[in-house]
Amino acid sequence: MLKNHTCGELRATHIGEEVTLAGWVNLRRDHGGVIFIVLRDREGLTQVVVNSDTAPAAHAVAAQVRSEYVLQVRGTVQARPADQVNADWKTGEIEVEASEIQVLNTSKTPPFYIYKDDANLDESLRLRYRYLDLRRATMQHNMVLRHRVVGFIRRFMDAAGFTEIETPYLFKSTPEGARDYLVPSRVHPGKFYALPQSPQQLKQLLMVAGYEKYYQIARCFRDEDLRGDRQPEFTQLDLEISFVERDDILDLMEELFTQLVAQVTPEKRLLSPFPRLSYAEALAKYGTDKPDLRFGMQLVDLTEKLRASSFRVFSSVAQAGGQIKALVAPGCAKYSRRQTDELIGLAKTAGAKGLVTLAYLPEKVKGAAAKFLSAEELALIAAQTGAAAGDLVCIVADEPEVVASALSTLRLTFRDRLELVDPELLAFAWVLDFPMYDWNEEEERWDAAHHPFTMPRPNTYAEMLADPLAVLSDAYDLVCNGYELASGSIRVHDPKIQTDIFSILGYPTEETQARFGHMLEAFSYGAPPHGGIAPGIDRLVMLLAGVDNIREVIAFPKTSQAADLMADSPSTVSDQQLAELHLRIVEAE
Repeated sequence: MLKNHTCGELRATHIGEEVTLAGWVNLRRDHGGVIFIVLRDREGLTQVVVNSDTAPAAHAVAAQVRSEYVLQVRGTVQARPADQVNADWKTGEIEVEASEIQVLNTSKTPPFYIYKDDANLDESLRLRYRYLDLRRATMQHNMVLRHRVVGFIRRFMDAAGFTEIETPYLFKSTPEGARDYLVPSRVHPGKFYALPQSPQQLKQLLMVAGYEKYYQIARCFRDEDLRGDRQPEFTQLDLEISFVERDDILDLMEELFTQLVAQVTPEKRLLSPFPRLSYAEALAKYGTDKPDLRFGMQLVDLTEKLRASSFRVFSSVAQAGGQIKALVAPGCAKYSRRQTDELIGLAKTAGAKGLVTLAYLPEKVKGAAAKFLSAEELALIAAQTGAAAGDLVCIVADEPEVVASALSTLRLTFRDRLELVDPELLAFAWVLDFPMYDWNEEEERWDAAHHPFTMPRPNTYAEMLADPLAVLSDAYDLVCNGYELASGSIRVHDPKIQTDIFSILGYPTEETQARFGHMLEAFSYGAPPHGGIAPGIDRLVMLLAGVDNIREVIAFPKTSQAADLMADSPSTVSDQQLAELHLRIVEAE
């Protein structure tokens, strides 16, 4: 080895020892006869002192080095002067007096500082030079955290009796809820593989194969529009269990995450046991099926109370079958006109036609709609919402989906503006009893709300055939701090039920057989009852790291436009490559 100690391990107990270190120049300070170099490796920082009187050759080399040069340093560990001890460093009590320095490699001037974290550093620059960005302390911490999370998961799953089995990346194109990434076949002209959106079918086939407890740290691919918590390629803990019921999976996952947080990030706190909400309850209270439970501010339904209101904006919506719901922003009655206009803009962006704001001041109720509401109605709204003097009540009257979207957006806005949450709290919760189907108005057909391999809730199969909209699925989501962290369900294992589900979804018999014939045939060979779940590794690490974008916890992510700025990907390929794949590029019309 080119070093016998890391830059993070030397302590006062090493004083007097001869050591060899290797790493990058984090910082260099030239004081003439003495040069100080902060040497960095993955484990930390060590201060190196180079004295021209005692080591003139090493001093001559040190005079030429710059930031990010790669050095090997030999020297003696000594105590720092008492007034120079750095309590922020693990090695802050010591320094190494260099006797010899060798430059292992030089470096151009980096496009940004490596030694300090700049929150305003342009992300496109970071992604262009990702190999340098990954040297920064924050990114090193995030990558090591991810390693520790995955390592814990593997140990936990092994102890629980699971078998890790890899599934292929090249598979069949089947509907999973997003566009497939397609891979043309050279040996089968005109045919394509698809990269897996998840190993859904394969893990079910492993249950048919009798493995009973399967898992893998699976790479998945979806060609969909990106956002802060979504990437075209992502990683999940994929697992499936035979002879299982819903609560068995929920209990297992709760145990996994509770132990993981305690061991990997003990500074974090979590709610235990995890609350369990129905899908309908989550929408009613929070306007979303992935609620942030770290704070209150629940939505309040005023529809019936204001059905006969003299304010036509309210009464007309209620009588047309819409909803009137409100939330209370504590202490925000003092908001200016500009601030309330911003709230109205947010509500409109979320689909609402408008937003009613009522500021409950000690002397009066202020707001554009206040003059259209009677004193009794204003008092009723305060009583129903719990608004006190100094609070701002925000009301949306619209279709239920619009009301939920607008108020959920405002709830999260107030969360951030008012700093209502403890950043160290992880509020895990289960959301259960999702609808089995959604009606696709545009195409006039049913869509699977989860995916087409999900069982309806127990003993509701006959009802599903009579009225798909009335049936709930045996699906469940794990949410945390406003993010969907995992999604799972009890799966179909009966070929008759699976065929009926495909029929409800409108798949012709020929298409069903072409796309899913292998599944239906497998189910006819004694498939056991089974279910599973797939927690997202990227989002989990993002939450544990306390960042709000999964690009911060992925070594080489794509931009929001699905581009790799470092490698300039996607890129064109040669005509020869296209010809080998029996493809040609045509201009889009």
